[in-house]
Amino acid sequence: MTAEIIALFAGLGVIALIFVFTLANSSPPTPTGPRVMRAVFRLLPRRLPEGAIVELGSGWGGLAIRLAESYPNHDVEGLEVSPLPWLVARLRTLGGSRNVRFRYGDFMRRDLSGAALVVCYLAGPQMRKLAPKLAAEMRPGTLVLSHTFQLPGWRPADTVIADDIYQSPVYLYEVPDQTPDQASGAVAVSSQDATGAGSDGDKASNTRA
Repeated sequence: MTAEIIALFAGLGVIALIFVFTLANSSPPTPTGPRVMRAVFRLLPRRLPEGAIVELGSGWGGLAIRLAESYPNHDVEGLEVSPLPWLVARLRTLGGSRNVRFRYGDFMRRDLSGAALVVCYLAGPQMRKLAPKLAAEMRPGTLVLSHTFQLPGWRPADTVIADDIYQSPVYLYEVPDQTPDQASGAVAVSSQDATGAGSDGDKASNTRA
């Protein structure tokens, strides 16, 4: 009976922890589904310019791990502010891929100037805060991928609709030269072969994969 009571209180503690951070960040810990994951990799080019791949709000780690497998020559960094998903993601990579790591903390404090690709699955309030940071810090022509939620004031270079139950949209943006309300150039996926990772899997995550 004592063990059952301890387990019950532990479970309630976990639920309370998730609830508190959901209220604080307007974003619950939602894993990335396989159908959306496939859509993500259909949209991404096979090759990326030099630089890190950064997932803002990496959640349970699923998408970041998949990105590390698909782009072995790039360092992949997942940033997460909710302690439980961050811990789970860290445990998932013990003894695994060497080019992915998960960091605990607020991604708004992370300098993104050296990133080749930024990936996110964040709610509207977070996207509104993120849009000017991306425009100010990222190099023109580098890529930003978001699923479900758009970047306010930005025009996607390309969009794919996942065949999940929600018909989730996945948006690929190219950082513009000047202001983000200018039309960004389309990413020529036809000339940059789509990554083969999308052929066997379709979704991703401030708390996601």
